[in-house]
Amino acid sequence: MITKTEVEEKSRKGGLRTMPFIIVNESFEQVASYGLQPNMIIYLMTFYHMNAATGASILGIWNALSFGLAIVGAFVADSYLGRFRVVVIGSISTLIGMVILWLTTMIPQLKSSPCSQFQHVCNGTTPIQLAVLLSSFGFMSLGAGFVRPCSIIFGADQLEKKEDPQNQRLIDSYFNWYYGSIGISTICAVTVIIYIQDRYGWQVGFGIPVILIFFSVSMFLTGSPLYVKVKAKESLFMGLVQEVVAAFRKRFTNIPLIDFDDSYQQPHESEILAPSNDFRCLNRACMIQDPQRDLNPDGSASNPWSLCSVEQVGSLKALFKVLPMWSTGIVIFVMTRQFPFAVLQTKTMDRHIFPQFEVPAASFSVFMMIAYTIWIIIYDRVLVLLSQYTGRPRGLSPVIRMGIGLIISCMSMALSAITESIRRKRAIEEGHGDDPSALVNMSAMWFVPQYALLGVAEAAYAVGQIEFFYSLLPKSMSSIASAMATTGAAASCFAASVLVNGVNWFSSTRGKTSWLSSNINRGHLDYYFSLLTFLSLLNFLYFLVVCRLYEPGNDGSSRLSHEAEEKECAYRLLP
Repeated sequence: MITKTEVEEKSRKGGLRTMPFIIVNESFEQVASYGLQPNMIIYLMTFYHMNAATGASILGIWNALSFGLAIVGAFVADSYLGRFRVVVIGSISTLIGMVILWLTTMIPQLKSSPCSQFQHVCNGTTPIQLAVLLSSFGFMSLGAGFVRPCSIIFGADQLEKKEDPQNQRLIDSYFNWYYGSIGISTICAVTVIIYIQDRYGWQVGFGIPVILIFFSVSMFLTGSPLYVKVKAKESLFMGLVQEVVAAFRKRFTNIPLIDFDDSYQQPHESEILAPSNDFRCLNRACMIQDPQRDLNPDGSASNPWSLCSVEQVGSLKALFKVLPMWSTGIVIFVMTRQFPFAVLQTKTMDRHIFPQFEVPAASFSVFMMIAYTIWIIIYDRVLVLLSQYTGRPRGLSPVIRMGIGLIISCMSMALSAITESIRRKRAIEEGHGDDPSALVNMSAMWFVPQYALLGVAEAAYAVGQIEFFYSLLPKSMSSIASAMATTGAAASCFAASVLVNGVNWFSSTRGKTSWLSSNINRGHLDYYFSLLTFLSLLNFLYFLVVCRLYEPGNDGSSRLSHEAEEKECAYRLLP
């Protein structure tokens, strides 16, 4: 007879056997996806005759869709299909998109011929060619949106054994390996894959990601019989929508000045008897108008679209409370979406570290990743010292770290404007004003400090913002906290695309050369980076105003009063 302990041990070992399939799937997806993006601006300008602004705008929309569809992927997984099916659909969709993109490098009819320097008029891109290109982006966006939010939690499902006291350590180890593999994969993407594209061309450079994704999907499906497949259930996102609908339906209902316990719906085990007074218009969602009609015999709501619990309304209010602070991150993340222009800059400069080795222009973002990692490691090491002086277990409060990140981002953009002004002036002095592909006698290593500053700024702000969300939102909304980080990235990508189009249109009026001209020696990227510096300063002032909206106790050191006694959420659940 098999004992319970033996069953649990067998289940645990089965979960461990599935880890390679899950981690390899996500790692290869990261290598393939991030390996395509940095050089994509060059591909669009060469074979689709797009100017720099149009190409950067399309790439911004592509990234916005990839991040935004993560909300759709999480919702579909939680409410309808389950995480396994969503990951499979996402992986296959990514594979299809990459195959289509790869085919554009091999089939001449799917792209325009590159223009030579002697051609005054180039053959334009046909609607069919553009449709094929955009369809590949669409499939890859859908794949990224379905895989990224579900893959990490699907892996945790394989190890979830709540009755096992040693299980938490196992899950912690899994998340460490998961994030470690993601970091290594991203660095490999912006170094090895980019180097292959520069050295061996687009067919090989786009073909290798296709092979990686194919191997990834095959390996993930091979482990299917071993997986624990959690069934879909009601999504927290749907619950929030129900609360808004319920409040809207009762918009003409008067809210009592004095709260009575029997006026609001709450589960029997709930300790919260009445909603708070902030955002009082939302209190209508949990108001009982007719107990015979609104409640079931067990006290639950008969129609969740008409009546919600006090706790649910409290969760929705908590979400509204963090939205102002969430909005302060859009501008700083816009700064990190300027890589298409940075690639054009570094491509015209001396990128040699050694006489025999030249860093690919699209690989300079690795310096930002290195700075990002170093900041997190250093901060984690000095955490104990900071906690002794500040009295906070996490050292500096999340709000202070966010402010530090915003200030450093201003410095990074100001340095970018200065460096580009020097590069442009030198290019014109050397007679390269009409030749954007000519090499300027200036080392591209001058761009490393601004990349490093931007990496530190993103690390300080992003981690601080995540901790701020988790400190203010109830524990039941941990998935919403991670979703807000994802929607912030999507909003920043979309904002970056709108900003690029707006600057390109405004600066090119009356026949003037656009600041974002494909010929960066005639354009004025330095003016554009100066504009971003100004926007960063305005955003920092807005951040200071937003900080005053929060009570001193809610700056990241404590939860909302009605959730103060809940255990702190684990940040590892962030996808």
